[in-house]
Amino acid sequence: MASLSLHLSSTTPFVPRATPLNLRTRTQKSFSIRSQSAPVLSQDDLKKLAADKAVESVKSGMVLGLGTGSTAAFVVDKLGQLLSTGQLSNIIGIPTSKRTQEQAASLNIPLTTLDLHPHIDLAIDGADEVDPNLDLVKGRGGALLREKMVEAASSSFIVVADDSKLVSGLGGSGLAMPVEVVQFCWKYNLVRLEGLFKELGCEAKLRLAGDGSEKPYVTDNGNYIVDLYFKNPIKDGFAAGKEISAMEGVVEHGLFLGMATSVIIAGKTGVEIMTK
Repeated sequence: MASLSLHLSSTTPFVPRATPLNLRTRTQKSFSIRSQSAPVLSQDDLKKLAADKAVESVKSGMVLGLGTGSTAAFVVDKLGQLLSTGQLSNIIGIPTSKRTQEQAASLNIPLTTLDLHPHIDLAIDGADEVDPNLDLVKGRGGALLREKMVEAASSSFIVVADDSKLVSGLGGSGLAMPVEVVQFCWKYNLVRLEGLFKELGCEAKLRLAGDGSEKPYVTDNGNYIVDLYFKNPIKDGFAAGKEISAMEGVVEHGLFLGMATSVIIAGKTGVEIMTK
């Protein structure tokens, strides 16, 4: 792997989230790790580098929220390695999906639930979109409900993503913003969701299982997902989230607003850390 040099543009210490912040009036501070030979680093190399940086915030004795997705998988792998070598101890994880649960169990990471540990010290997870306020779209992997429950219960939430996830406004990637809905009359809610964002050129689609059939995708919680595709970014994420949640039959949406404590972005030239 290429040699790395550290450039600091902020000496502000990492401060865990204690109370909601007005993200739209805060000034971001960041520092970056830049690769001197960026072409040598593959996308997986960069994701692993970002994951390793996130795990530096993990201390022995913590209760951890374990995210879902390709980048979060590197985090879980690193935690398993540090536990096996004794560099970390007494860690307990709360997985955000069955997939993460299986991965963590295979690495002998002790697991628990929110029922037994309702307070989480730190959650680390990926994101599908990150806007300048550190608001997120999450859930394209189908785990949005469990992710939001775990990360809302966490004192600190570190997001790990690659630079393709950066957007000027949520929905701006043109890719799916998921909404988990009950199976009962799912089409009724699909039509209502599409109509809610008609002015943004929204198209709503039922997510399919992806096995070549026309069977709907079913979440770990037994629900369906309606994916929203926007031609224009959402103007007010908080208002949009409130309107979506008010619909009967909607379980959860993929707008994660005011939740991230810091975002670690892996890019072609290295890793940048954005904090509030």
